[in-house]
Amino acid sequence: MSSSEPAIYCINPACANPHNSLGGQVCASCQTPLVYRYLWAVGPEAGQVATGQVIHNRYCVVAPQIWLDTQPAQQPYVPQDFPEAILPYLHLYPHRLHVPEVYGFAEVGEGSETTQILLLENVPVDPVGNLYPSVVEAWPTASAVRQVYWLWQILQLWTPLSEQGVTASLLAPDNIRVEGWRVWLQELYLDDTGTGKTKALSKMRLKDLGYYWLSWISGAQPQVADQLKEICEMMRRGHATLEDISAQLNQLLLEQAAQLPLRVRVAGATDTGPIREHNEDTCYPTTADVKARNIPSNNQLIPHFFVVCDGVGGHEGGEVASQSAVHSLKPLVQTLLADTAEAADITSPDVVMQQLEESIRVINNTIAAQNDAQGRSSRQRMGTTLVMALQLPQKVRTADGVEFGNAHELYIAHVGDSRAYWITGDYCQRLTVDDDVSVREVRLGRCLYREALERSDAGALTQALGTRDAEFLRPNIRRFIVEEDGLLLLCSDGLSDNDWVELAWANYAPAVLKGEMPLEAAVQALIDLANDKNGHDNTSVVLAHCRFSPEPLVLFETVQIPTLNKPVESELSEASKALLYDEPAAGEQTVSVQAQPPKRQKSLVRVVVVLGVLLGIGVVGLFAWSQLDRPGFDRLREGLFPPAQSQ
Repeated sequence: MSSSEPAIYCINPACANPHNSLGGQVCASCQTPLVYRYLWAVGPEAGQVATGQVIHNRYCVVAPQIWLDTQPAQQPYVPQDFPEAILPYLHLYPHRLHVPEVYGFAEVGEGSETTQILLLENVPVDPVGNLYPSVVEAWPTASAVRQVYWLWQILQLWTPLSEQGVTASLLAPDNIRVEGWRVWLQELYLDDTGTGKTKALSKMRLKDLGYYWLSWISGAQPQVADQLKEICEMMRRGHATLEDISAQLNQLLLEQAAQLPLRVRVAGATDTGPIREHNEDTCYPTTADVKARNIPSNNQLIPHFFVVCDGVGGHEGGEVASQSAVHSLKPLVQTLLADTAEAADITSPDVVMQQLEESIRVINNTIAAQNDAQGRSSRQRMGTTLVMALQLPQKVRTADGVEFGNAHELYIAHVGDSRAYWITGDYCQRLTVDDDVSVREVRLGRCLYREALERSDAGALTQALGTRDAEFLRPNIRRFIVEEDGLLLLCSDGLSDNDWVELAWANYAPAVLKGEMPLEAAVQALIDLANDKNGHDNTSVVLAHCRFSPEPLVLFETVQIPTLNKPVESELSEASKALLYDEPAAGEQTVSVQAQPPKRQKSLVRVVVVLGVLLGIGVVGLFAWSQLDRPGFDRLREGLFPPAQSQ
């Protein structure tokens, strides 16, 4: 241990001078963004390490049990046989939105007093090293919809945590932290080995969660307090099932969310990139689709349906698979939206997710059948990743008979490594977990995530649409509630590789949310970032602005909207048609529509100025005429305003 002034080191392996003073945002030598990775040190021994100490010349203790890794590019220490107590963290990796991850270990003490401290990453700590508030601390000032949404998330975590024997994690008062809408656990407590303040909680059941929640109800917002009390009483009686409780809580959640006036704007684009000669990505909607939203195929989908697909497979098969997936999804989603509009009752999240899963399996088998028909095997089988978002406008009727038209549900489905993010002015949250080898190894408990990233095949996909029969497919689908202003970002790995979304989101999101940057400009800026920082792949970006606050009045366009200089194909290319339909490419023509540049819109100030100038010229001209040609001016005046006739 030492207490010398710590430094933070650049993550760029090619940096000539990686040493930087704490507090900087970019490396002074190479301008690479500096990574501040705050860790949670688990256990009472970690709490005894004084603030300001530096462990192993690497971990700077910035607050009790909060350590900063000043050498984030270096692998953390991991013992050859790690303790079984960390297995729940590994198995729960798919729930990383709410559950922290094991980073490594650090030894403190000397000789026989040496203790291994478990270090967790992806913990509820803000960008400057402060813990986010606990749900109890944030509860009194939260809105009604957010209070119910927090409880809904906790309830959804009950089953996976119960399967791992760590439900006590949901019952320790200070362990549940919140970052805006998101519930985020500080650490996991084993049910059978609880110690200290968690020992009495170690064998509690679902009905005990009701007792725990009931202590919050006195601080609940008035419009939900009575309903929440009834739900807690259901839980305490011990007769209601988890499904019964979920249904009641879901009804209340949707009733509260639907009262907010949601508005959604969307833009999207795809780019081949500086190296590739062929674009195997497909996304919807593009800017051209948004402009053509009056076409029936678009007006039913925009702004409810967004998708990005990244094709894989040899001989242009990736292009076929990605375009086929998007093309096939549209009518399936249109049917789901139409059924939702006609439904008299709320459709549960489980049913909606099942419908989405069935649609994804149909698309998978369509692509797989084409692979079989063309004799494709192994790596030559075409496939595609998928990340899609569906804002499902369910109607909600309250017990008083009041009906609201949109419950603000957002369903995210994905297969592969294309990602979804939720971004506000304060934080960037990744909503999806990649289907790749590194995640598989962690989920199966074979190694820690940082170890898995060292594998040569770490980024290899473990599943994609079309490569195998649907019985082997496991789509990842989750339901979220939109209850704050924010940006939903869908993107292919051309942008998300090397964590560039996490590193650069703050350069774009605040300007878009404040109305200072158009969505189209932000989409193009993200594509430019991908081409500059990654550049090895195609890039697709779909960006949706979800807004509840009034739209700010913009008198001047501070950022020029970029125009598309590439044709947007409305049909598959010749090679794609040959692959998809077994038709010869020769002699066929590709229908291409040149995207039209957006019309220039005059600002309000410019219009007022021009009208003022014209009015001034007119007044001066009339005055001059009246002085130079008085008889002519009088005749004009009498013609326009004839004198009143005497009766």
